[in-house]
Amino acid sequence: MDHGPTVKLGRDDAAEFKSKLGLQLFFVYGFIYAGFVFLNTIKPMLMAKSVFFGLNLAVVFGFGLIILAIIMGLVYNAVCTKKENEFSKTESEGK
Repeated sequence: MDHGPTVKLGRDDAAEFKSKLGLQLFFVYGFIYAGFVFLNTIKPMLMAKSVFFGLNLAVVFGFGLIILAIIMGLVYNAVCTKKENEFSKTESEGK
């Protein structure tokens, strides 16, 4: 059983925008993650303090990083999809 022909991809007019946005989000996340690592390195006892429902700061910060990554991924997808739709709309209007 074969699948159908592959999709022919055209030029991605939004590629530059998506690259810039991806790098910006990467650096924001990297900065926050570096803060997590810095706190663990410099003040490890601070990470043991209970801060939320009996969970220590390390666990809360760690889950926060995971949730932040998911949110940033959803934001990236939404913004890039909107930009791609803008480019495809102007392209179809130009024809």
